[in-house]
Amino acid sequence: MVLLKSRMVPLGTKAPDFVLPGVDGKTYSLESFKDKKVLVVVFMCNHCPYVKATIQRLIKIQEDYGPKGVQLVGINPNDDESYPEDSFENMKRYYREWGMNFPYLRDECQEVARRYGAVCTPDIFVYGPERLLLYRGRIDDNWQDESKVTRRDLRRAIEAILEGRPVPEDQYPSMGCSIKWKI
Repeated sequence: MVLLKSRMVPLGTKAPDFVLPGVDGKTYSLESFKDKKVLVVVFMCNHCPYVKATIQRLIKIQEDYGPKGVQLVGINPNDDESYPEDSFENMKRYYREWGMNFPYLRDECQEVARRYGAVCTPDIFVYGPERLLLYRGRIDDNWQDESKVTRRDLRRAIEAILEGRPVPEDQYPSMGCSIKWKI
């Protein structure tokens, strides 16, 4: 496992479009979420311990903010030949086991992850209504133990966007396993 921190793509960057298959049999693009006030794109995978430690927090965020116009979408770009646990079939299994309540998409060719500038799992990008990047960073300040969290950075950013306030400027990179790039 190689620990990386997110690249901190410049704020104001336009969300790159995508067309990707979901574990639910549907195909998704940016257009699929056009009616949402906030779009949270999470590059993630099945095997990463950082994702496993935080997936229930992401599910809870979707549960809490979905009715307010927020949509999370998970995208798995990992090479499933070298990491079979991240295969599309296993994505379907994890989706069910974790009880995910947001779309989980497969970036087989890894082009979407590259266009977004994602480098780790989880790597989080939050876009406002115009689909400009307003937050990129961590979920909170303790990925290992939710009971010790003192700062809920992702929630703060979402709430600021929903309330029309500026997103706090003190944004800390997400950290996790490196994306498993194809050779």
